[in-house]
Parts: sequence; structure tokens; C-alpha cells
Amino acid sequence: MLLEGRKAIVTGASSGIGKATAVRLAQEGAAVLVNYYSERERPDADAVVGEILKAGANGIAWRADVAAEADVVGMVGRAVSELGGVDILVNKAGIEKQVPLLQMSLGDWERVLGTNLTGSFLCLREAGKVMAGGGGGVIVNMSSVHEFIPWPGFAHYCASKGGLKLLMQTAARELAPSGIRLVNVAPGAIRTPINEFVLDDPEALHAVIEEIPLGRMGAPEEIAAAVAWLASDQASYVTGATFVIDGGMSLYPKFV
Repeated sequence: MLLEGRKAIVTGASSGIGKATAVRLAQEGAAVLVNYYSERERPDADAVVGEILKAGANGIAWRADVAAEADVVGMVGRAVSELGGVDILVNKAGIEKQVPLLQMSLGDWERVLGTNLTGSFLCLREAGKVMAGGGGGVIVNMSSVHEFIPWPGFAHYCASKGGLKLLMQTAARELAPSGIRLVNVAPGAIRTPINEFVLDDPEALHAVIEEIPLGRMGAPEEIAAAVAWLASDQASYVTGATFVIDGGMSLYPKFV
């Protein structure tokens, strides 16, 4: 197993890529704190913990809003007390909402930036403190191909992911002496609940598939497999990089 004895926090882990990642880390031997945002997500988070336990690993569910400093401090403290530390952080919690730029309210902007960028910063900072005092660790941020591809109607989302790229790179340089590695994983089109508006629209789905050289959307488990490897000692010389997992979408096949 790649991660035997490690202790991990996965934010936004009640569904989609976060769920698949939490389960895969457990299958590789890690104990996992499954973060979820609201009480309506508690049953799903508990189900993820059930899968973790079936894998033979320790798991707990914990509600926290990653954009709230006190919640993040409490979550990391819980991981330390219940799991025995934090060796791996996966910043998966993220939201998106299509809004034309000139109609975007400050509230729209702040909600997306608060969760996607500020939340990642807060979790990185608090988990990083534990890692720095415990011999190091790995922080994997779930970014997007939209950290470098513009997406009309999603300016706040793209800004959050672009910011996450430089946050990761800066933190990678700053925290390397403490034995902490940082990487971004940038998925393309993945079959998750956040993409239901595409999956439920045959025309939109066809348009997306046309953008992907491999001819299909990805599965959450394919992203989770990459995260597990990046968090392991097999990737011990990897830091400060974005790993794009998009079926070739960023090759811009329609432009050829």
C-alpha cells in the first residue's frame, strides 16, 4: 500500500472526486477525515466513512465550512486528536456558479473565492503547521484546467483556480525546507455532481466530448488514483507542479 500509516484530511469529500479520493487514500492505507459542508451532506459523508472502514482504515466525518477560519482550526485539531496527526491534505472543497461577468454580484464573487481560494489557504496554513512540526507532509490542491483556460460566465471560478496555482507554487518554495510538498491536480471534464448540468443535456454533453481527444469524460476514480500517487513517497521529488488530467482537453482539439 502506498500510504500505510498516513493520516489525511480530504475536504469536500461527501461526493464526487472528494469521495473517490477519500476512499482511494483509505485503500492505500491512510486514515481519513471526511470533511463535509452542511448537515444535509452528513448521510453521504457517513457513507464515505463506511467505505473507508470496509477498506480496513480509520475514518471520521467532520462538518466544517473551509471558508470559516474557526471551522478549519477545529477540523485540523480534530484530525490530530482522532487520527494522530496530519500527513496529507487534499483541498477538494470547491463550488462554481455560472454568472455573466457584468451581472456578477459581490456576493457571487466572494462565495466562490471564499470556498475555492481562501478555504484552500486556510486549510493549507493550518495543516501545514502540523506537518511542519511533524516532519513534513503533502498538500494536494484540486485545481482545474481553468487555472489556465478562460471560461466565459465563470470569471470568479477561473480567478480562484488561477490564484490557487500561484498559491501552490509559492507555498511549495516556502515550505520545502519543512519537508512539505505541494502540488495541484487539474481535472478536465469529470462525471461528478457539479457537472450534472452538462450530463443531463445531450447537446451540451456532445459539445464537451468533442473537446476531448480521448472521446469521453473522466471518472472521479481516475483523479483519485493520481492524488494517491502524488501523496506517496513514489512522488517524493515532485513539488510546485500542476498535474493536468483532462483526456487531452487542453490540447484544444477543435483549434487543429
